[in-house]
Amino acid sequence: MTELIKQAISKLKTLPSDQQEAIASIILEEIQVNQEWNQFSLQQAMRGLENDNLPEYTETDLIEKWQ
Repeated sequence: MTELIKQAISKLKTLPSDQQEAIASIILEEIQVNQEWNQFSLQQAMRGLENDNLPEYTETDLIEKWQ
């Protein structure tokens, strides 16, 4: 853990519980937004691939054989 994070946690422990809950709420909301953004980004990146007619490759196809 970085020193800054350690200091922040130490300070958070000294705050009244209502302020701790408010900060936790903000952090959890940010985590939720990031998760939603990641899901949206993945959906956009994969959009249209279900109609792609590229050949299917197996693990055997991907193993390079040395002779």
